[in-house]
Amino acid sequence: MKTEYYREIGKYYDKDACNYDSRYWENPVVQQIRQSFREVTKLYPGKTMLEIGCGTGLDLIHFGRTHPDRKIFGVDVSHEMVQKSNEKIIQSGCNNISVKVGSVEDLTALFPNLKFDIIYIFFGALNTVENLKVVATNLKKSLNGSGVIVISFVNKWYLGGMVLELIRFHFSKAFARLKPVWGGYSPQYFVPGRCYTRAEIKNEFKELKIINKKGYSIVHPAWYFTGINKRLGKLRRILWKIDNLLEKTFLWRFSEYGLYVFQS
Repeated sequence: MKTEYYREIGKYYDKDACNYDSRYWENPVVQQIRQSFREVTKLYPGKTMLEIGCGTGLDLIHFGRTHPDRKIFGVDVSHEMVQKSNEKIIQSGCNNISVKVGSVEDLTALFPNLKFDIIYIFFGALNTVENLKVVATNLKKSLNGSGVIVISFVNKWYLGGMVLELIRFHFSKAFARLKPVWGGYSPQYFVPGRCYTRAEIKNEFKELKIINKKGYSIVHPAWYFTGINKRLGKLRRILWKIDNLLEKTFLWRFSEYGLYVFQS
């Protein structure tokens, strides 16, 4: 969908594509979270998979290798990200992966007469869509009857992050997610998006039922607190384990990322 909004988002990620992978491999917290997203996704069977916001293809290649019997597709609004994905696909030798440029609103046009058993969306790609309710409807239309949608959202109420930013006297950052328009993680580039509460997500996806959920970074510092995470050292492992316990309580709602698994 070539709206002005998606052109703006696409331009941001076009610039981000050149060093996206290097930043990822330098950040063990992001790697740990991504692998956990993958393991949740692997719990569900299927023959066809679709990734929304596939970026440089890190997860496409991962699933292409772990599930060579599946047909795997990806879409992204960034031309540069899709180009990087295609380069990786060729290098990997995976012949079960296909990627295209587009937004979630384009799914029926990009993949006519194709339904997916698993649709996955990692690292808050739906925090930068024009209308979450419309997106939810489109995703349901592209889903096989017994299929699942695995989505991680950037949470509005990330209490741990608010406290850390307040301690550092970064008042604007502490409450940035509560604004109608959230500027993203980057201090250099404003990426217009929106953070959602659990109630808002549940309402927009009310035609689907939540069959699984998980919170990330409740007491464990979020991935972008790089300096803090480095100083914590081995203590991070303990905090990660504490998060695994807390996510079974109401506190999972106040994590940095919330992961939901929806089914019809």
